[in-house]
Amino acid sequence: MSRSSFARAALAAAAVCTAFAAQAQEQVLNLYSARHYQTDEALYNNFTKATGIKINRVDADDAGILARLKSEGTASPADVILLVDAARLWRAEVDGLFQPVKSPALEKRIPANLRGKDDGQGAQWFGFSTRARVIVYNKATVKKEDVDTYEELADPKNKGKVCTRSGSHPYNLSLFGSIVEHVGADKAEQWLKGVVDNMARAPKGGDTDQIKAVASGECGIGLSNTYYVARLMRSDKPEDRAVMDKVAVVFPNQSSWGTHVNIAGGAVARNAKNREAAVKFLEYLASDEAQAYFANGNNEYPAVPSVKLPNPALDALGKFKAELIPISVVGMNTVKVQQMLDRVGYK
Repeated sequence: MSRSSFARAALAAAAVCTAFAAQAQEQVLNLYSARHYQTDEALYNNFTKATGIKINRVDADDAGILARLKSEGTASPADVILLVDAARLWRAEVDGLFQPVKSPALEKRIPANLRGKDDGQGAQWFGFSTRARVIVYNKATVKKEDVDTYEELADPKNKGKVCTRSGSHPYNLSLFGSIVEHVGADKAEQWLKGVVDNMARAPKGGDTDQIKAVASGECGIGLSNTYYVARLMRSDKPEDRAVMDKVAVVFPNQSSWGTHVNIAGGAVARNAKNREAAVKFLEYLASDEAQAYFANGNNEYPAVPSVKLPNPALDALGKFKAELIPISVVGMNTVKVQQMLDRVGYK
């Protein structure tokens, strides 16, 4: 072989070795996500640009993700889990699907009540956005002062006016779990019975359906997460604007413990193969830039208090006093709440 041919061969071999080395060094993060919002794409792309860590994403609902993690066991490729409700995060923690994370950055940025319980090794999950569970009422048939607390949903003055989605839906389970924490189990069960007695119809549909039922007059009062309200407020459809013209929103319990808030959050999977990258991703979600993307993608509020959300609908709803009980306790209470629902006939 000539000297020039040998040189070309050596260069080719070096290029192949470099390619294999780069491939071996490529960092990959396997993400199981229950979030399905277009703005999250920019979030993930920006993380990759900033860190060089590629994201492989699996999309499913919360229940599907938890079932998949259980079936995969130690062979699961999942590194990070994103879920959209405190009750589901708590259940996954109890089922041993997460691992604790000790991160000064997360502890500094994410308020303590929006994190999982820390037994000294770190929290097992962190909330990255919040939404309030508000009362929506028909402006023509209901007075604000009759629905400015959750307790009034069970007051006889509102008999035949209340509409909700299923009591067993995680959004309601979390609210009811917070009520248990505020007033105790016995009073909470009496309250649930009162809510059932005041229903205009059997529970059905989602939060948007409750808002529309209130607007149509089928109900006078409904429960909804704020992001459903904000979606209708920001809609270009005339029918959605017509709905919002007929209803008003109240943040309950402003003179007592504050309005219930729930979270979307993330955790490092129990069997994560790329733990360092997983923690780095969670810390990224707590950054100012990511908080704006993460929350605004679903018309939610940032979990980091210092981050301002440029969302005209949420701005229009105004500021409110939020409850401060630990979200982890709310999740834990949902087990006893489900038993209460069965006893009072809340479907």
